[in-house]
Amino acid sequence: MQRIVAVRVPSAVAADSLPEAMLEDVVDLVVGMQQVDAALVATAAGEAAARGAAWPSMPVVIAGDTLTDALTAIERYGAATAAVVAADVPDLPPLLVGKLFSALTNMQVAVCPASDGSLAALAANLPAPVWLQDIDMDAPDALSRLRAAAPSRGLHVGSGWHRIRTTSDTSQLDEGLEGWEATRSWLRSHGT
Repeated sequence: MQRIVAVRVPSAVAADSLPEAMLEDVVDLVVGMQQVDAALVATAAGEAAARGAAWPSMPVVIAGDTLTDALTAIERYGAATAAVVAADVPDLPPLLVGKLFSALTNMQVAVCPASDGSLAALAANLPAPVWLQDIDMDAPDALSRLRAAAPSRGLHVGSGWHRIRTTSDTSQLDEGLEGWEATRSWLRSHGT
């Protein structure tokens, strides 16, 4: 069974921007994970940014706008289980994503919720359950909507994390964690 961890690339990522630096760090994070294959998933509008962030021979999966579109496209790539990670979690510990896969032995879906109500990462057994259809990882009510949609014993909610949506959110970054070098460098060079 192939496990894929895919970074969800935003539609527009400007050069020399905080989102570009964070994307680079999240790609490095998933590439360094053991026992999974790393990929990028993007809409057609985000394909150029995804290809620019991809490591050599790293798959770039093109999908529609929704989370279920992304999971369906990843499944067609050969995955039996997949995790989708937001591109704005540069200091996310890989262990939190690994624990999502562990939870899939008993659950259909496992999530790492974000402190703002959205989702930092979501893992699912494929094909994706129908009840994921209206879930938007970026929405501030994503976790509550997911809990309402999930059947009993269908959802595991793991440890939470934070997402960096604005420059002011960078105060949440954990200086003690290794990694996120591109984000650190961008913040230093921009006096943040």
